[in-house]
Amino acid sequence: MAKLFEEFELKGVHFKNRIVMAPMCMYQSDKEDGHVTDWHRVHYPTRAVGGVGLIITEATAVQPIGRISSRDLGIWSDAHIDGQGEIVRLMKANGAKTGIQLAHAGRKATVDGDIQAPSAIAFNDKYKTPKAMTIDEIDETVQAFQDGAVRAKKAGFDVIEIHAAHGYLINQFLSPLTNQRTDEYGGTSENRYRLLGRVLDAVNAVWDGPLFVRISAEDYTDGGMTPEQYVEMTKWMKQQHVDLIDVSSGAVVPAQIPVFPGYQVNFAETIKKETPIATGAVGLITEPRHAEEILQNGRADFIFLARELLRNPYWAYTAARELGADIEAPVPYDRGWI
Repeated sequence: MAKLFEEFELKGVHFKNRIVMAPMCMYQSDKEDGHVTDWHRVHYPTRAVGGVGLIITEATAVQPIGRISSRDLGIWSDAHIDGQGEIVRLMKANGAKTGIQLAHAGRKATVDGDIQAPSAIAFNDKYKTPKAMTIDEIDETVQAFQDGAVRAKKAGFDVIEIHAAHGYLINQFLSPLTNQRTDEYGGTSENRYRLLGRVLDAVNAVWDGPLFVRISAEDYTDGGMTPEQYVEMTKWMKQQHVDLIDVSSGAVVPAQIPVFPGYQVNFAETIKKETPIATGAVGLITEPRHAEEILQNGRADFIFLARELLRNPYWAYTAARELGADIEAPVPYDRGWI
Protein backbone atom coordinates (compact mmCIF):
# COMPACT_ATOMS: atom_id res chain seq x y z
CA MET A 1 0.00 0.00 0.00
CA ALA A 2 1.15 3.53 -0.65
CA LYS A 3 2.76 4.96 2.46
CA LEU A 4 0.80 8.18 1.99
CA PHE A 5 -2.32 6.20 2.91
CA GLU A 6 -0.83 4.24 5.79
CA GLU A 7 -2.37 4.81 9.19
CA PHE A 8 -0.49 6.53 12.02
CA GLU A 9 -1.11 6.92 15.74
CA LEU A 10 0.05 9.52 18.24
CA LYS A 11 -0.96 9.48 21.92
CA GLY A 12 -3.93 7.29 21.15
CA VAL A 13 -5.20 9.45 18.28
CA HIS A 14 -5.58 7.45 15.08
CA PHE A 15 -4.92 9.16 11.73
CA LYS A 16 -6.30 7.37 8.67
CA ASN A 17 -3.53 8.64 6.38
CA ARG A 18 -0.46 10.89 6.32
CA ILE A 19 -2.12 13.84 4.55
CA VAL A 20 -2.40 17.00 6.62
CA MET A 21 -4.00 20.29 5.70
CA ALA A 22 -1.54 22.91 6.90
CA PRO A 23 -2.85 26.00 8.69
CA MET A 24 -3.68 28.83 6.28
CA CYS A 25 -5.19 32.13 7.39
CA MET A 26 -8.58 32.81 5.85
CA TYR A 27 -9.18 36.34 7.23
CA GLN A 28 -12.91 35.63 7.23
CA SER A 29 -13.91 36.33 10.80
CA ASP A 30 -16.28 39.27 10.56
CA LYS A 31 -16.95 42.05 13.09
CA GLU A 32 -13.34 41.78 14.29
CA ASP A 33 -14.47 39.45 17.09
CA GLY A 34 -12.55 36.30 16.19
CA HIS A 35 -15.66 34.18 15.68
CA VAL A 36 -16.25 31.36 13.19
CA THR A 37 -18.36 32.30 10.16
CA ASP A 38 -20.14 30.39 7.40
CA TRP A 39 -16.92 30.49 5.38
CA HIS A 40 -15.19 28.27 7.95
CA ARG A 41 -18.22 25.98 8.19
CA VAL A 42 -17.89 25.24 4.46
CA HIS A 43 -14.13 25.52 3.90
CA TYR A 44 -12.86 23.04 6.48
CA PRO A 45 -15.47 20.24 6.20
CA THR A 46 -15.00 20.26 2.41
CA ARG A 47 -11.38 19.14 2.88
CA ALA A 48 -12.58 16.45 5.27
CA VAL A 49 -14.99 15.17 2.61
CA GLY A 50 -12.04 15.21 0.23
CA GLY A 51 -10.14 12.67 2.32
CA VAL A 52 -7.58 14.70 4.30
CA GLY A 53 -6.52 12.76 7.39
CA LEU A 54 -5.79 15.73 9.65
CA ILE A 55 -6.99 19.30 9.20
CA ILE A 56 -5.19 21.99 11.20
CA THR A 57 -7.23 25.15 11.16
CA GLU A 58 -5.74 28.57 10.64
CA ALA A 59 -3.55 30.49 13.09
CA THR A 60 -5.93 31.22 15.96
CA ALA A 61 -5.03 34.09 18.26
CA VAL A 62 -4.67 33.50 21.99
CA GLN A 63 -4.89 37.26 22.66
CA PRO A 64 -6.54 40.09 20.72
CA ILE A 65 -3.19 41.91 20.57
CA GLY A 66 -1.69 38.81 18.95
CA ARG A 67 -3.85 38.75 15.83
CA ILE A 68 -2.14 38.86 12.45
CA SER A 69 -5.19 40.76 11.23
CA SER A 70 -8.42 41.98 12.75
CA ARG A 71 -10.26 39.20 10.89
CA ASP A 72 -8.31 36.29 12.39
CA LEU A 73 -10.06 33.56 14.31
CA GLY A 74 -9.67 33.77 18.07
CA ILE A 75 -9.54 31.48 21.06
CA TRP A 76 -8.96 34.18 23.70
CA SER A 77 -12.52 33.99 25.04
CA ASP A 78 -14.91 31.29 26.16
CA ALA A 79 -17.32 32.82 23.66
CA HIS A 80 -15.21 31.28 20.89
CA ILE A 81 -15.64 27.68 22.07
CA ASP A 82 -19.04 26.95 20.52
CA GLY A 83 -18.06 28.16 17.05
CA GLN A 84 -14.79 26.26 17.12
CA GLY A 85 -16.64 23.20 18.37
CA GLU A 86 -19.05 23.45 15.47
CA ILE A 87 -16.34 23.25 12.80
CA VAL A 88 -14.69 20.42 14.76
CA ARG A 89 -17.97 18.50 14.67
CA LEU A 90 -18.38 19.07 10.94
CA MET A 91 -14.82 17.96 10.15
CA LYS A 92 -15.03 14.85 12.32
CA ALA A 93 -18.42 13.93 10.86
CA ASN A 94 -16.68 13.73 7.50
CA GLY A 95 -13.79 11.55 8.62
CA ALA A 96 -10.94 13.93 9.48
CA LYS A 97 -9.01 14.38 12.68
CA THR A 98 -8.84 18.00 13.76
CA GLY A 99 -6.11 20.35 14.93
CA ILE A 100 -5.89 23.98 16.01
CA GLN A 101 -2.84 26.20 15.69
CA LEU A 102 -2.47 28.46 18.73
CA ALA A 103 -0.75 31.67 17.69
CA HIS A 104 0.44 35.14 18.62
CA ALA A 105 1.68 37.44 15.86
CA GLY A 106 4.04 39.58 17.94
CA ARG A 107 5.57 42.35 15.85
CA LYS A 108 3.73 41.17 12.71
CA ALA A 109 0.33 42.00 14.19
CA THR A 110 -1.60 44.56 12.17
CA VAL A 111 -4.34 45.36 14.68
CA ASP A 112 -4.95 48.82 16.11
CA GLY A 113 -2.95 50.02 19.09
CA ASP A 114 0.34 48.87 20.51
CA ILE A 115 1.87 45.57 19.44
CA GLN A 116 4.41 43.39 21.23
CA ALA A 117 7.71 41.64 20.51
CA PRO A 118 10.80 40.47 22.36
CA SER A 119 12.60 43.62 21.20
CA ALA A 120 11.45 46.98 19.84
CA ILE A 121 12.37 46.26 16.21
CA ALA A 122 9.89 46.59 13.34
CA PHE A 123 9.69 43.84 10.72
CA ASN A 124 10.11 46.44 7.97
CA ASP A 125 9.08 50.02 7.24
CA LYS A 126 5.50 48.93 6.53
CA TYR A 127 4.98 47.54 10.01
CA LYS A 128 4.64 49.33 13.33
CA THR A 129 7.52 49.31 15.78
CA PRO A 130 6.53 46.99 18.63
CA LYS A 131 7.05 47.49 22.30
CA ALA A 132 9.50 45.14 23.98
CA MET A 133 7.50 42.86 26.24
CA THR A 134 7.78 43.16 29.98
CA ILE A 135 8.10 40.07 32.16
CA ASP A 136 4.49 40.55 33.25
CA GLU A 137 3.37 40.63 29.60
CA ILE A 138 5.33 37.46 28.89
CA ASP A 139 3.62 35.80 31.87
CA GLU A 140 0.22 36.93 30.57
CA THR A 141 1.00 35.49 27.13
CA VAL A 142 2.03 32.12 28.56
CA GLN A 143 -1.24 32.05 30.49
CA ALA A 144 -3.13 32.96 27.30
CA PHE A 145 -1.64 29.96 25.48
CA GLN A 146 -2.68 27.70 28.34
CA ASP A 147 -6.18 29.16 28.40
CA GLY A 148 -6.38 28.68 24.63
CA ALA A 149 -5.43 25.03 25.05
CA VAL A 150 -8.19 24.56 27.63
CA ARG A 151 -10.72 26.05 25.22
CA ALA A 152 -9.37 23.95 22.33
CA LYS A 153 -9.91 20.84 24.43
CA LYS A 154 -13.48 21.90 25.26
CA ALA A 155 -14.11 22.48 21.55
CA GLY A 156 -13.06 18.87 20.85
CA PHE A 157 -9.85 19.27 18.85
CA ASP A 158 -7.64 16.19 18.52
CA VAL A 159 -4.32 18.03 18.06
CA ILE A 160 -2.81 21.30 19.25
CA GLU A 161 -0.04 22.94 17.25
CA ILE A 162 1.98 25.80 18.73
CA HIS A 163 2.90 28.38 16.09
CA ALA A 164 6.61 29.09 16.54
CA ALA A 165 7.33 29.90 12.88
CA HIS A 166 6.95 32.49 10.14
CA GLY A 167 8.24 35.40 12.15
CA TYR A 168 5.44 35.47 14.70
CA LEU A 169 5.96 36.01 18.41
CA ILE A 170 7.53 32.74 19.56
CA ASN A 171 9.70 32.63 16.44
CA GLN A 172 10.82 36.18 17.25
CA PHE A 173 12.04 34.98 20.65
CA LEU A 174 13.80 31.95 19.15
CA SER A 175 15.83 33.82 16.53
CA PRO A 176 18.82 36.01 17.46
CA LEU A 177 17.90 38.24 14.51
CA THR A 178 14.79 39.48 16.32
CA ASN A 179 15.60 38.83 19.96
CA GLN A 180 18.08 41.34 21.36
CA ARG A 181 17.02 41.04 24.98
CA THR A 182 19.61 41.01 27.74
CA ASP A 183 17.45 39.33 30.40
CA GLU A 184 16.62 35.66 30.92
CA TYR A 185 14.70 35.60 27.62
CA GLY A 186 17.58 36.69 25.38
CA GLY A 187 21.16 35.86 24.45
CA THR A 188 21.85 32.14 24.72
CA SER A 189 19.80 29.51 22.91
CA GLU A 190 18.47 28.34 26.29
CA ASN A 191 17.24 31.84 27.07
CA ARG A 192 15.72 32.42 23.62
CA TYR A 193 13.90 29.09 23.97
CA ARG A 194 12.53 30.00 27.40
CA LEU A 195 9.20 31.43 26.18
CA LEU A 196 8.44 28.39 24.04
CA GLY A 197 9.53 26.10 26.87
CA ARG A 198 7.16 27.83 29.27
CA VAL A 199 4.31 27.70 26.73
CA LEU A 200 4.84 23.96 26.25
CA ASP A 201 4.87 23.34 30.00
CA ALA A 202 1.69 25.39 30.37
CA VAL A 203 -0.09 23.56 27.56
CA ASN A 204 1.06 20.15 28.78
CA ALA A 205 -0.47 20.91 32.18
CA VAL A 206 -3.96 21.00 30.61
CA TRP A 207 -3.60 18.92 27.42
CA ASP A 208 -2.85 15.22 26.99
CA GLY A 209 -3.37 14.85 23.24
CA PRO A 210 -0.88 15.06 20.38
CA LEU A 211 1.19 18.25 20.54
CA PHE A 212 2.88 19.72 17.46
CA VAL A 213 5.18 22.72 17.05
CA ARG A 214 5.64 24.56 13.77
CA ILE A 215 9.11 26.05 13.33
CA SER A 216 10.90 28.10 10.71
CA ALA A 217 13.99 25.93 10.45
CA GLU A 218 16.00 28.36 8.30
CA ASP A 219 16.15 32.16 8.57
CA TYR A 220 17.99 32.58 5.22
CA THR A 221 20.05 35.38 6.76
CA ASP A 222 23.56 35.51 8.21
CA GLY A 223 23.42 35.19 11.96
CA GLY A 224 20.00 33.56 11.89
CA MET A 225 18.78 30.09 12.77
CA THR A 226 19.56 27.00 10.70
CA PRO A 227 18.16 23.44 10.84
CA GLU A 228 21.33 22.26 12.56
CA GLN A 229 20.89 24.89 15.27
CA TYR A 230 17.25 23.98 15.67
CA VAL A 231 18.13 20.36 16.45
CA GLU A 232 19.25 21.47 19.92
CA MET A 233 15.85 23.05 20.47
CA THR A 234 13.83 20.20 18.97
CA LYS A 235 15.56 17.86 21.39
CA TRP A 236 14.26 20.07 24.19
CA MET A 237 10.81 20.02 22.59
CA LYS A 238 10.85 16.23 22.52
CA GLN A 239 11.74 16.17 26.22
CA GLN A 240 8.69 18.39 26.76
CA HIS A 241 6.42 15.78 25.14
CA VAL A 242 6.11 17.37 21.71
CA ASP A 243 5.09 14.64 19.25
CA LEU A 244 5.80 16.22 15.88
CA ILE A 245 7.73 19.15 14.41
CA ASP A 246 5.98 20.84 11.49
CA VAL A 247 9.02 22.09 9.57
CA SER A 248 8.60 25.28 7.60
CA SER A 249 11.09 28.12 7.08
CA GLY A 250 11.64 31.84 6.67
CA ALA A 251 9.63 35.00 7.37
CA VAL A 252 11.28 36.05 10.63
CA VAL A 253 13.09 38.82 8.74
CA PRO A 254 12.80 39.97 5.11
CA ALA A 255 14.98 37.59 3.07
CA GLN A 256 15.40 36.02 -0.35
CA ILE A 257 14.12 32.45 -0.19
CA PRO A 258 15.02 29.94 -2.94
CA VAL A 259 11.69 28.30 -3.69
CA PHE A 260 11.25 25.04 -5.61
CA PRO A 261 9.17 21.86 -5.16
CA GLY A 262 9.99 20.38 -1.78
CA TYR A 263 12.41 23.16 -0.88
CA GLN A 264 11.90 22.60 2.86
CA VAL A 265 11.99 18.78 2.87
CA ASN A 266 15.71 18.60 3.67
CA PHE A 267 15.03 20.65 6.79
CA ALA A 268 12.35 18.19 7.93
CA GLU A 269 14.71 15.30 7.24
CA THR A 270 17.47 16.87 9.32
CA ILE A 271 15.15 17.50 12.27
CA LYS A 272 13.63 14.00 12.00
CA LYS A 273 16.94 12.16 11.96
CA GLU A 274 19.05 14.30 14.26
CA THR A 275 16.51 14.82 17.07
CA PRO A 276 15.01 12.15 16.37
CA ILE A 277 11.32 13.02 16.27
CA ALA A 278 8.37 12.73 13.89
CA THR A 279 8.21 15.55 11.35
CA GLY A 280 5.85 17.03 8.83
CA ALA A 281 7.20 18.16 5.45
CA VAL A 282 5.62 21.21 3.84
CA GLY A 283 6.37 23.57 0.97
CA LEU A 284 5.42 23.21 -2.70
CA ILE A 285 4.60 19.53 -2.38
CA THR A 286 1.89 19.15 -5.00
CA GLU A 287 2.44 15.82 -6.77
CA PRO A 288 1.38 12.52 -5.16
CA ARG A 289 4.54 10.69 -6.26
CA HIS A 290 6.68 13.41 -4.72
CA ALA A 291 4.78 13.07 -1.45
CA GLU A 292 5.20 9.29 -1.59
CA GLU A 293 8.95 9.59 -2.21
CA ILE A 294 9.37 11.75 0.89
CA LEU A 295 7.61 9.18 3.05
CA GLN A 296 9.13 6.08 1.47
CA ASN A 297 12.65 7.45 1.99
CA GLY A 298 11.97 8.28 5.62
CA ARG A 299 12.43 12.01 5.18
CA ALA A 300 9.24 12.91 7.08
CA ASP A 301 6.22 11.21 8.63
CA PHE A 302 3.38 13.43 7.40
CA ILE A 303 2.86 15.51 4.28
CA PHE A 304 1.47 18.96 4.99
CA LEU A 305 -0.35 20.47 2.02
CA ALA A 306 -1.35 24.09 1.88
CA ARG A 307 -2.21 25.96 -1.33
CA GLU A 308 -2.61 22.73 -3.26
CA LEU A 309 -5.64 21.99 -1.08
CA LEU A 310 -7.05 25.41 -1.88
CA ARG A 311 -6.90 24.46 -5.56
CA ASN A 312 -8.06 20.90 -5.12
CA PRO A 313 -9.98 19.90 -1.96
CA TYR A 314 -10.08 16.35 -3.33
CA TRP A 315 -6.32 15.94 -3.68
CA ALA A 316 -6.41 12.78 -1.57
CA TYR A 317 -8.73 11.14 -4.10
CA THR A 318 -6.44 12.22 -6.95
CA ALA A 319 -3.41 10.85 -5.08
CA ALA A 320 -5.11 7.54 -4.33
CA ARG A 321 -5.88 7.00 -8.00
CA GLU A 322 -2.34 7.84 -9.06
CA LEU A 323 -0.71 5.67 -6.37
CA GLY A 324 -3.11 2.75 -6.73
CA ALA A 325 -4.51 3.06 -3.21
CA ASP A 326 -8.06 2.26 -2.17
CA ILE A 327 -9.78 4.91 -0.07
CA GLU A 328 -13.32 4.99 1.20
CA ALA A 329 -15.54 7.38 -0.70
CA PRO A 330 -18.13 9.53 1.04
CA VAL A 331 -21.39 7.66 0.46
CA PRO A 332 -23.04 10.47 -1.54
CA TYR A 333 -19.97 10.60 -3.82
CA ASP A 334 -19.53 6.86 -4.25
CA ARG A 335 -20.92 6.87 -7.78
CA GLY A 336 -18.30 9.36 -8.90
CA TRP A 337 -15.24 7.93 -7.07
CA ILE A 338 -14.89 4.84 -9.24
